[in-house]
Amino acid sequence: MKRPTVLVLGAGYGGLATVVNLQKTLGADDVNIVLINQNEYHYESTWLHEAAAGTMSPEQVRYDIKSVIDPVKVDFVKATVEGIDVDTKVVTSSVGTHTYDYLVIALGFEGETFGIPGLDKYALSMANVKAARQIREHMEYQFATWSLEEEKDDSRLTIIVGGAGFTGIEFLGELGNRVPELCEEYDVPFEKVRVLCVEAAPMVLPGFDEGLVKYAVGQLEAKGIEFSIGTPVVEATEEGVKIKKGEDEFEFIKAGTVVWAAGIRGNHLIEETGIESNRARVKVDKDLRAPGYSDVFIVGDCALMINEEINRPYPPTAQIAMQQGDTCASNIVALIRDEPTSEFVPDLKGSICSLGDDDAIGVAFDKKLTGTKASFMKKMVDNRALFMIGGIGLTLKKGKFNLLK
Repeated sequence: MKRPTVLVLGAGYGGLATVVNLQKTLGADDVNIVLINQNEYHYESTWLHEAAAGTMSPEQVRYDIKSVIDPVKVDFVKATVEGIDVDTKVVTSSVGTHTYDYLVIALGFEGETFGIPGLDKYALSMANVKAARQIREHMEYQFATWSLEEEKDDSRLTIIVGGAGFTGIEFLGELGNRVPELCEEYDVPFEKVRVLCVEAAPMVLPGFDEGLVKYAVGQLEAKGIEFSIGTPVVEATEEGVKIKKGEDEFEFIKAGTVVWAAGIRGNHLIEETGIESNRARVKVDKDLRAPGYSDVFIVGDCALMINEEINRPYPPTAQIAMQQGDTCASNIVALIRDEPTSEFVPDLKGSICSLGDDDAIGVAFDKKLTGTKASFMKKMVDNRALFMIGGIGLTLKKGKFNLLK
């Protein structure tokens, strides 16, 4: 009997969790697992804000995929996925074509610019570990250049962060710690630096408890970070951004660094498959299959699931993506064994937003946390994610152990 081929596209949280759980459950004689990823490494996307700010090395954010997969059971292919034909069951990549019996689409997110002119050209984003390194180096260049200029352009030291959601606030938290270090390193007076968060929505961290949000904003403002809420960016240029402050009122802010952290979408290849989607996110069936396709699973940022209690989508978090990977793997095993699939039910243990290395806010096990307690819990969550994929070895190598700092 021919072994079925499970083709997994992407080695992010969801894709890697799927592969790791499949290789734990099935033997090499049961299935042929093929994992395609454009890099030889996985990166912790929830740590990118640290690499971008310069508070963590980009190397610490990533680890080799081959260190956590079983080469006897999994065929790893380093390639870029270029096309997905779900009708002929063929995937095209930069190294050729690939067929499958079961497909798992876990291609992750892309930045969403909402059509704002110039944003894609002049703003930086934390799309991946290379982009995070670019942000870090760009900011350091601006500080270094300012210190060498005879006629100093203070706008070089203005950093605009677009978005006051989870990613934007976590990046601002790291900047609150990193900017004083940059000032000392490059002999820049702290008062010359301006860090401004611009948010189109009327609130910071939507979905978080009001008291926790107030704490977060207060902590960041104490570090010199400014907020401009309810002021959408309408244009980005080489010199800065234009924001809308009223019905007919606009302001142009010169800035040496603009970082966009105000939205994501699924991978654009989703939109070329013919599977119905919204911003390249597919409203999947309860067992994580694409509607109308019994052999196609979608997990992570490309999957859309509604929390029926509040009638809103579940956020595309690493916690949910890894749990989807677990369910996806078990459902593929069930199909191979001609057994019924299971419904995906998120087990939400809470949500924690860091405000730098030593501060955070969040809810864990129905308890509100702030400060060092929340920061401790955040690091424990990060370490647990490593342990779930690579066990104690990966955790010791890449984990965060300055837990009480």
